[in-house]
Amino acid sequence: MIIKLEPVFNNIGFEKSFDYELAFSEDLWNEDDPFTTPVKVKGSIKNRAGVVELRALVVADTQQICDRCAANFSKRLEIPVEHVLVTQLNNEDNDEFIVIEDMRFNLDSLIREDILLELPAKVLCSEDCKGICSQCGKNLNEGPCSCEKPIDHRLEALKQLLDN
Repeated sequence: MIIKLEPVFNNIGFEKSFDYELAFSEDLWNEDDPFTTPVKVKGSIKNRAGVVELRALVVADTQQICDRCAANFSKRLEIPVEHVLVTQLNNEDNDEFIVIEDMRFNLDSLIREDILLELPAKVLCSEDCKGICSQCGKNLNEGPCSCEKPIDHRLEALKQLLDN
């Protein structure tokens, strides 16, 4: 979505709202698209006393596979997006601001980048996921397995003391 920002930058108090569905391109994902519903983006760009702020909320439902137990699960993502937009920078090393050069802004690329940065490196079905048994492969979230845990042969002498 291309947004024309000249009215926002030139008028203090001016606000431009947006509410749309973002289409992700298939080449971003190695596998199937993880989103089960369209990615909804709702927010506004507002000039507050000469400071232009972008605020939005990105909402999407995903279908994922847990990295510990390999179970499929659904999860709703709600990602807040906040950025300050400027027409020029005094310090070129500052990456806190987004420079708008021609008063036209491609919102889609920024939202895609923010979504990718918010996705976790390790996907878990729950924070207390127990994973799978390394011996039999049973999902330990469904209950304990009947495998005998291997004993480190270096600790067998201590086990004999405990047995006595």
